Amino acid sequence: MLTFQAFPLGPLQTNAYVVVDTTRTRAIVIDPGTADPALLRKVAGLQVEAILLTHAHFDHIGGVDELRAKWSCPVYLHPLEKDWLTDPAKNGSARWSDVTAPVKSGPPDHSLEDGQKLQLLGETFEVRHTPGHSPGSVSFVCGDLLFAGDALFRRSVGRTDLPGGHQDTLTKSIRSKLYALPDDTLVLPGHGPATTIGEEKRENPYVPALP
Repeated sequence: MLTFQAFPLGPLQTNAYVVVDTTRTRAIVIDPGTADPALLRKVAGLQVEAILLTHAHFDHIGGVDELRAKWSCPVYLHPLEKDWLTDPAKNGSARWSDVTAPVKSGPPDHSLEDGQKLQLLGETFEVRHTPGHSPGSVSFVCGDLLFAGDALFRRSVGRTDLPGGHQDTLTKSIRSKLYALPDDTLVLPGHGPATTIGEEKRENPYVPALP
């Protein structure tokens, strides 16, 4: 059984996730917002197979290059945001200069697409394109785990007032791609505490489930 640990990192307390395989020898890192010492200690001695990015806003990508250099691991990102890694204006760090220095990274190694199945840690991670917060936002489903990025939060959703955001698109993404999952699916969001699909269908005031 896979295990995971969340690391709230950086000025926006973005959740980075370290997911470890059953042998406790391999890991993947999802959304390394910074190269935080605690996160680096967690993966020390492990083989990091990949860095998965739910999207390329600055608070999700600040640790990409340091981890990629240390572990020679590939970075996966949706192609609609492939140039955001290299451009502080597009990833938002230039806009938020009061909370961060400009964030730049090398380009991704691999593209993600809707329905793609990644074989990592001996498990299948399904890619679901969930735009609305940003055009290239994706979520990753592995068994009963959903790494939702900034699409769906506990009792909330990702903001849509940033460049490339769109409220109706996000609502459609959540209803068609995320609420279609079983109710007991554990939602691991980009910010804040975990929740479940069933709880959000019942209680989320921004995107209630359709009757």
